[in-house]
Amino acid sequence: MTGTVYKSTGSWYSVKTQDGLFLECRIKGKFRMEGIKSTNPIAVGDVVEFELETSNNKKTGVIKTIHPRQNYIVRKSVNLSKQTHIIASNIDQVFLLVTVDNPPTFTSFIDRFLVTAEAYGIKAILVFNKMDAYDEETKNIVKSLIEIYTKIGYECLPISAIKAENLDPIKERMTSKTSMFSGHSGIGKSTLVNAIEPSLNLKTKAISESHQQGQHTTTFAEMFDLSFDARIIDTPGIKGFGVVDIEPSELDQYFPEFFAIKSQCKFHNCLHVHEPKCAVKHALDNNQIAPSRYRSYLQILQGEEATYRTDSYDLI
Repeated sequence: MTGTVYKSTGSWYSVKTQDGLFLECRIKGKFRMEGIKSTNPIAVGDVVEFELETSNNKKTGVIKTIHPRQNYIVRKSVNLSKQTHIIASNIDQVFLLVTVDNPPTFTSFIDRFLVTAEAYGIKAILVFNKMDAYDEETKNIVKSLIEIYTKIGYECLPISAIKAENLDPIKERMTSKTSMFSGHSGIGKSTLVNAIEPSLNLKTKAISESHQQGQHTTTFAEMFDLSFDARIIDTPGIKGFGVVDIEPSELDQYFPEFFAIKSQCKFHNCLHVHEPKCAVKHALDNNQIAPSRYRSYLQILQGEEATYRTDSYDLI
């Protein structure tokens, strides 16, 4: 039988069949050894083949194979640095929720996420949440960020999930697609999903005042069918985002503004660090590339890990 994975709890998977029924499925231990290096061999969004089994008068399934993935979003595993974690697969687009405050989302995190989306061929849209709660200074930071990313070519949507403001553009872009929502814990993902589809009634939790960071409310990635011909994958909040499987010589391909001018560099294998007559560094010096983007590029190039609380909004 064929089905799509809607929820993964690590050992059991909720699979929706082609007939619209949901069955709990598992995998056998041997399955984990078949060349899959991620900590989760099966991800939400995977199309799988499974066989029915009956135990204790309850029908369940055993997953045998995974269909080839159209794409996926992957990051370094939190506890196992040499392994990866597939967040979700077969995605049409991803909405990255960003908040400047309470909790802060820094540019290094945004850029790492965008690089991964570019590398795996997934359209990314930036959603700037909690606009209702910002003072003028914070709104100016949001404005600067929107200018940076709009100039590159990314769509940016300022919203207030808690007040359900400016959500129609998101719903329009979600129609007839499978979308993933991602971002830090406490950033408002579940609140946004509830505002878009109130019948889901996902759990939400307040920000930790002592640490100014979110408390996890979504424990496992889960996909939902929405009432307006759309599917959404809600994911657990993530603190850091480690980029994987990208060679230094390939990295500039996933910074669109770098890729657009790299052919003008003197050396075809220019890494845009110390090389002479580098078009990227020239553009940086002439304010055609945002300094924050170049810093993110150097961080990733040098293998530095982005941390949750040690960055800043130094945009100039």
